[in-house]
Amino acid sequence: MAAGAPMGAGNSSRIYKGSGWKLLFPSWIIIGIFLLAPVLMMGVYSFLTKEFRGGVIWQFSLDAYDQFFFDRGLFGDEPPRLEWTYIGIFWRSIWQAGLATLACLLIGFPTAWFIATRDPKSRSTWLFLVTIPYWVNLLIRTVSMKFLIRDTGPLNEFLLSIGVIDAPLGLINTNFAVQLGLFYSYLPFMVLPIYAAVERYDFSLSEAAADLYAGRWTILRLVILPVVKPGIVAGCILVFVPSLGAFLAPDLLGGAKTFMIGSLIEEQFKGNAGNWPFGAAASMILLTIVMCVLLVYARNQNKVEAR
Repeated sequence: MAAGAPMGAGNSSRIYKGSGWKLLFPSWIIIGIFLLAPVLMMGVYSFLTKEFRGGVIWQFSLDAYDQFFFDRGLFGDEPPRLEWTYIGIFWRSIWQAGLATLACLLIGFPTAWFIATRDPKSRSTWLFLVTIPYWVNLLIRTVSMKFLIRDTGPLNEFLLSIGVIDAPLGLINTNFAVQLGLFYSYLPFMVLPIYAAVERYDFSLSEAAADLYAGRWTILRLVILPVVKPGIVAGCILVFVPSLGAFLAPDLLGGAKTFMIGSLIEEQFKGNAGNWPFGAAASMILLTIVMCVLLVYARNQNKVEAR
């Protein structure tokens, strides 16, 4: 036994040698039931045919994907044209999620830096304040945001009372309202990973760069950001992915002009009039986009580690 090794370590390693798959078996069952099975179910449903009165007919076809990408007229007998309605909804979802991610990054990075540079005894208090909103259900938080920014809400009433505005700001049912809802919902997802990266940062590197006459922006760009980049990328993914499929913020804070892909999918599974195959197809397209984003990140991360 190696010097300094805990007594019994060698025996334990021999006992569990070759039993790793048995220890992981419960996790595989949970992942299979609650993750893989629903995804496979959606994949199968996306290739089925819609029943006229709701539900599905077990007849495999590509009609749902064809409906998403092509417009064949009211009776389906016209030459196919690109269906810009659904493509536009997807594009709106992407740039809304991108703007929400950018806003969270611009606010989350300074916030994480501030918390990580506080006294160790006070950091837990600041982290506690960041995570307080997650003590309340997302639906309640979104409804509260709607109450806050509505025409007769506290925000407009306060601005009117101090004379900043003469008429209520029309914030509700706008892209800004959706952005505000996404930002408020997912900001902690940006703060926490960046905080974890900054906390491990060796501040002597900044001091060494300053001794070499590097300015603040140079130190930030060439020293700090490359070191904390993994935390930034992780935060961006954690914000972008749920923002892309969000439906509460667009439904409650937006309107018809702010319809996003999450709302589109949700509508397809409501009541008997829904189109389950089309909703499943839209879900699989969304899943494909998310997987592409994650694969690009993983590939770039592997290249960085290889260097």
